[in-house]
Amino acid sequence: MSSINRTTWIFLIFGLLVQVITFLIMPDNPWSLVSGMLGICSVVLGAQGNILSFVFGFAQVATYTYLCCLERFYAEIAINIYYFITMIYGVYCWRNRLSSNSLQLQTRRLPTKISSCAIILIIVLSLLTGWLLERYTDDPQPYMDAFTTVPAIAAQLLMVLAYREQWYVWLVVDVLAVVMWLRAENYCMAAQYVFWCANCVYGYVQWTRALQKESANT
Repeated sequence: MSSINRTTWIFLIFGLLVQVITFLIMPDNPWSLVSGMLGICSVVLGAQGNILSFVFGFAQVATYTYLCCLERFYAEIAINIYYFITMIYGVYCWRNRLSSNSLQLQTRRLPTKISSCAIILIIVLSLLTGWLLERYTDDPQPYMDAFTTVPAIAAQLLMVLAYREQWYVWLVVDVLAVVMWLRAENYCMAAQYVFWCANCVYGYVQWTRALQKESANT
């Protein structure tokens, strides 16, 4: 992929401003602002296929897990532990797929048959997880929690392995997360996920262009 360009910087600054303005208008736990800003830096760099995304990602996971503990979003807490572990492996995987003399990632696409099977499995596991959370925990939003968690497990794995199709899954997760955090009345987190929805589109475009460029060079 190309290096961080002017458009990316503008997109990043816009996302950070959205976080700050949201916090000033509707103040919440200050860690919401910190986590949101770290998350925006991480996903924008991830959309560029830049390995520095992981630097911000580790810090965002730590702060976001704390916020989930406050809201008793148990599935979200569990998946953030998963994020931390997979990001360690992700650094290794991305380093092996870096373009020469660059911090930019060489991307790839997932076969259609595998994608179809994955969608069915994600839906089934999400419903099962939601039922378990509803029955055995005091999670206030069990099915929303499940449907923002199980698909994210798949999306994170696709991200670590550098598959473009991660962006489809992340978009679903982020839309549901907006609703979940609005219900929890944490508007900084909701604003972060609104921006992440836009970043999914941006990331998909960037990774598709990278794939086309890589195909043309082979």
